[in-house]
Amino acid sequence: MPRCSRTIRSSPNRIPRNSISGLKILNRKILANLTPNSAKRIMSIADLPKEQDLVEYKVDRILDEANTDTKIVVLARQDGALDTFPIWVGAAEGNAIKLALDTMITPRPMSHDLVKSFAEHLNITIQRVVIADVKSSTYYAMVHVSNKGLERTIDARPSDAISLALRAPCPIYITQDVLKRRSTTNLDAWLAKLDSKNIGTPEVQET
Repeated sequence: MPRCSRTIRSSPNRIPRNSISGLKILNRKILANLTPNSAKRIMSIADLPKEQDLVEYKVDRILDEANTDTKIVVLARQDGALDTFPIWVGAAEGNAIKLALDTMITPRPMSHDLVKSFAEHLNITIQRVVIADVKSSTYYAMVHVSNKGLERTIDARPSDAISLALRAPCPIYITQDVLKRRSTTNLDAWLAKLDSKNIGTPEVQET
């Protein structure tokens, strides 16, 4: 009786035995993004916002939005000026930022801790993160990195960029253009009301 043949595919989480190590593969992919011929999501220094167009912020607090599985990351001016900048993120992303903000050490490294470790082992310096654009009510961020004198900027979600900034650590900036285009109608009153509802909310725990 003829045997049925079948194709065995490697698990996407495994490295074939005859290949080089997974660490070497990841190293090459990261370093490839730091070369002059980087992918489209890597921007040249000439395309970046100028220093005078940036305003430094810090993570002030994390709020829970009522009746949703959403967190609100509230950024505040680093220089103490009265201005807040809220960003809506998912629950998991908000929890990751909260853990870093409270300098909580988890039993095992989280994804942003892993990215930080790779950067350190590859001598990549995370210089700063910038919230650089807003489209259709969605913010876009960039992570500025350098390696052996070569500087590049990598596209990122603001939540990931902020989590990485808190762990690096490095400063967080918002461009003047984004600040001008945001909606601030009744923002302070709305945040104050939301703050009152979050009083007594338990701290985010690693599960």
